[in-house]
Amino acid sequence: MHPSLGGYATAVLEDAVADGSVARVAEDLGAVESLVTHNPSLAAALTDVVVPAPARQAVVEELVAGRIAPAALRLVVRTVHDERAPDLPVALHELAELAHLTASFRAEDVEAEQPRLGRIGARRRAAGYAAAVFESLPAVHDIEEVEDELFRFARIVESNPQLRDTLADPAITVAARRRLVGSLLEGKVHPATLRLARAVIHQRVRDVVQGLDFMVEQAAVARGWRLARVRAARPVDADVRAQLADQLRRLTGRPVELQVTVDPGLLGGVVVEVGDLRVDATAVHRLEQLQEHLLGPEGATRGAIH
Repeated sequence: MHPSLGGYATAVLEDAVADGSVARVAEDLGAVESLVTHNPSLAAALTDVVVPAPARQAVVEELVAGRIAPAALRLVVRTVHDERAPDLPVALHELAELAHLTASFRAEDVEAEQPRLGRIGARRRAAGYAAAVFESLPAVHDIEEVEDELFRFARIVESNPQLRDTLADPAITVAARRRLVGSLLEGKVHPATLRLARAVIHQRVRDVVQGLDFMVEQAAVARGWRLARVRAARPVDADVRAQLADQLRRLTGRPVELQVTVDPGLLGGVVVEVGDLRVDATAVHRLEQLQEHLLGPEGATRGAIH
């Protein structure tokens, strides 16, 4: 199963556990898997690489909409969207198994059985989880609220090294670390904010702040925007923000939202990060470049001559 689908399914099944429908969802997913497996014509249509994903999604919806639980339909449609066409039968089988496990065991036990992922796989899984959570929010302003709360919590964790280390400590169980997040946020933030913050905590988490910032990015994605993280040596006024946002919009081809933090340690200038793009135009960076030049082979030779 693609990591993105795994994350999406986890979030949808959490909701099914909460509303008591998870057993039916598991049963319905098993029925869809059986339908595809035992119907050669349908299997051929859904696994044909020539048929575009939207057309295959339409076929599935026509067959099962209204006959299975809404959560099961969401998962089947997402599976057709995320998985390569030839891999669809296997993905449906894995999805049905995950649902049955979720219906039968504790969430932490199910999570422990999931395959270990590298950095990219973990990011894709987190993106899938966030996509499912944001789909459930009723309005854009809810997403904006969650985005703002995640950003502020990330800054709190970033400014508290002891908390940051505790939340990433593999010697402390995932359940205990998630309870700690709950004790800090429950009743104070939107329920979706708490879900996403807890989801950042997992067995192989190395940097909780990066994980929280990634969830902030996913909130912007859910609103059709790109998120730019800006660290500046001093406060950035509205005119400069507008100019920077416009330049980044031209660069990325999408509206860009700025999340600005002030870091006097930069001395001057800014660091801008948009996805994998990073631009460092700070005084500290220029000083480091100068130091590297002076201490390099050429600089060392000049020093010897003098």
